[in-house]
Amino acid sequence: MVTLEQVEKLREHANISYDEAKAALENSGGDILQALIDLERQGKVTAPQGGGQYSSGSIEVSGSTKKEAPEKEKFQANSKTSEKSAFSRNMGRFFRWMGEVIHKGNVNALVVEKNGSSIMRLPITVMVILVLFAFWIVVPLLILGLFFSFRYYFEGPDIHCTKVNDAMNSVANAAEEIKNDIKK
Repeated sequence: MVTLEQVEKLREHANISYDEAKAALENSGGDILQALIDLERQGKVTAPQGGGQYSSGSIEVSGSTKKEAPEKEKFQANSKTSEKSAFSRNMGRFFRWMGEVIHKGNVNALVVEKNGSSIMRLPITVMVILVLFAFWIVVPLLILGLFFSFRYYFEGPDIHCTKVNDAMNSVANAAEEIKNDIKK
């Protein structure tokens, strides 16, 4: 038996008369969702925006009943697809950022200088890799080089801050002073 509340609820979702709502509910056995689906198939109700679909859980297919996936599973499947696309977008952004960082590291360099002449120009990317994988060798060699009058500075198109180079210069000057104090 169809109640007035069901008819009113169906009329809220579909712009149809009381008779049409009652007939649709009676045909669907009082199932409002199935009534909406039937009305949509008849062209009396427009489909929801965004391509959504109504589903009652089972569909009659040539005399046999075929179970559809519950709405929760459909939502989870759509969520997984959007998560995959969000993941791939984020991975794409990450790899573009890494490419930019590596490019900047390759065009900018650490310059090793002795007595005013440049001895070696090492890309910052190579320097970072050396420090990461051979820290206990590279850092002591850099410090030892300071006591043999080597100076280090950064140069390149992306190096705009001279504070790092000034700090490296003051460390080299301090190493020279220590060396001179030891000689006395």
